[in-house]
Order: sequence, then C-alpha cells, then structure tokens
Amino acid sequence: MRFSTCSTPISPSIWAKTRSSRAEAARAEVERLSEAPAAAEAERAAAARRLAEAEAAHAAAASALAAAETRLRDAQEARRLADSRFAAAREGQLRTEAAEEAARTAALALAARVAERLGENATLPEPAEPPGEIAEERARRKLERLTRERDEMGPVNLRAEIELEEVRTRIADVAREREEIGAAIAKLRGTIGHLNRDARERLKAVFDRVDSEFRALFTRLFNGGRAHIALVGNEDPLEAGLEIYAEPPGKKLAALSLLSGGEQALTALSLIFAVFRCQPAPVCVLDEVDAPLDDANVERLCDLLDAMAEDGQTRFLVITHHALTMARMHRLYGVTMQERGVSRLLSVDLGAAVAMVDQA
Repeated sequence: MRFSTCSTPISPSIWAKTRSSRAEAARAEVERLSEAPAAAEAERAAAARRLAEAEAAHAAAASALAAAETRLRDAQEARRLADSRFAAAREGQLRTEAAEEAARTAALALAARVAERLGENATLPEPAEPPGEIAEERARRKLERLTRERDEMGPVNLRAEIELEEVRTRIADVAREREEIGAAIAKLRGTIGHLNRDARERLKAVFDRVDSEFRALFTRLFNGGRAHIALVGNEDPLEAGLEIYAEPPGKKLAALSLLSGGEQALTALSLIFAVFRCQPAPVCVLDEVDAPLDDANVERLCDLLDAMAEDGQTRFLVITHHALTMARMHRLYGVTMQERGVSRLLSVDLGAAVAMVDQA
C-alpha cells in the first residue's frame, strides 16, 4: 500500500467518517468470515453421519479371519492417512485463524503508525481497489482449497480403535481354537498310529497262521506240491494286496489265475479251510465245490471234511450232485416230487441206513 502526503488539511469530521466506514467494513468482513467455521462444522456433521453408515456396513463385513486381517490393515492405513490429513487440515485452519488475527493486529498497528507519522487529522489516499476485495478473494480461494482437501480425505472412521480391539480379540480366539484343533489332530493321529500298529501286528500274526495252515492243507489235498500266500503292492500290510502262489505236483510255481479249473478250486478250498482252522465258524456251506474235481480229488476233499468235522468246531453243509460226495456225508437232504406240482423234502441218515442194512 502506498501513502502520499497531502498539503490540504483534513477536517475531523471527514477523518472520523472515514475511520467509521472502514471499521464497519472490517466488522462486516469479520462477520462474514466467522460463518466459515459454522459451514465447516455442518460439513463435518454430514461427514460424521456418512461415517456412521459406513461403520455399520464395515461391522457387518468383518466375519472371516482373513478378510478381517485385510480390513484391519486397510483401516489402520486409512486411519493413519485420515489422521494426517485431518491434522493437516486442522493445522491449516489454525494457521488461517492465526493469519486472520495477525492481519487484524497488523491493520491496527499500521493504522496507529500512520496516525503517528501523519498526525491524527491526516487522511489516507484512496486505494486502487476497494478495501475488502483482495482479502475476500484470498479467503474465498483458501476456503475452496480447504474444502477440496476435506473432501479428498473422505470419511474419518472414529470407531477404528474399537474395531481394532474387536478384530484383535477375534484373532486371539481363532488362534486359541487353532491350537486346540492342532492338539486334537495330533492326539487323533497318535491314536490312529497306535491302532495301525496294533492292526499290523494282528494282521501279520493271522496272516502267518493262515499261510502255515494253507501250506499244509495244499500239500494234503494235492498229495504233494507247495503253495503260499503273499502280500503284494505295498510294504504296509494294511495297504497291500493278497496274491496266491501254488505249485501242484509236476508243475512250476505260478499265480492262482494260471492254474486249471480243478486246481484253482482245490487251491481256493485249501485257503478257505486254512481260515477255518485259524478262526473256526459254527457252520460252513459249500455249494458245488466238487463240480470241477475228479473222483480222486473228491475223495481227498471228503477226507479233509471228515477230519475237520471230527474236531467238532464246524458243521459242513455241502450242496452237491456228486455221488462220491453224497456217499461220504452223514445225512442227506433232498427234494422229490412224487405227485405233479407237489414237492416233498426227504431226509436220510446214512449211518442209520447202514446199521439197518447190517441188521437185515
């Protein structure tokens, strides 16, 4: 602002009127600028309402641990940015208020210096622009800038600390549950391992017994030769498969599938009877097992059945059409049709029949 001296004396009334008009203009400017904090407070309240709505949506979304951790990091980063922007905006507001107060103080000091240097009755030259336009323009630009900065900050999450504690509590609960589940899994694995070891030991013992009985019965039924069973496909007995190897007299050792029908039948019977010797059952039903056998092998089979029946632990029910097998049984059951359409069950005790024949 430039000042110039004037030789024309200024009357007190004109000087008082000028100072009064300038004071009124300054007061009007102050009142206009005092409305800016109220508008900012209204905008802040609106932002607080939007913030409350965003918090409700945020609380509904925090259900899964992985999503919660991600939102936690985002919330922390957003809070940090919001706090920094809010602090910057607050600092800018304080600077503006301080600048306003400093400008008011400077104006008063300047007026005092002018009056001291020019005298109480001195008059100031008219400025090139109206007294309040420059300050008003500067304040308007600053208000627009602060408004843009506030809008760019977005909503401030005032419940970030509460949500952080809730997420930390949830993480602690999940971690505790994870430790409990891990302990339960380890305990269950230990139990499964113990059961597997026990099962392997029992399976190995039963397998060895069945293999021993199978070797003996095979040699007895075939009147020679050798055979055995083996676990194949896996070193673990619980996962391995079973293969039958047999070597009838006069042949090479081969798998069961490479033998003839009669040899397969005798080999299978040897394995079945070996299982019965290890774990006897009250009743054993044999359905046409002698069909593929010749007379000599049928005799061997009947001898074996007699020997196992004498032990008294298993009763054999044989379904057959072979005369030699029927002749070796203790009792016969059959169905006859003496009249057309009428079936009749017959039972013959061969031991009693032989006794009757001897008596006759």
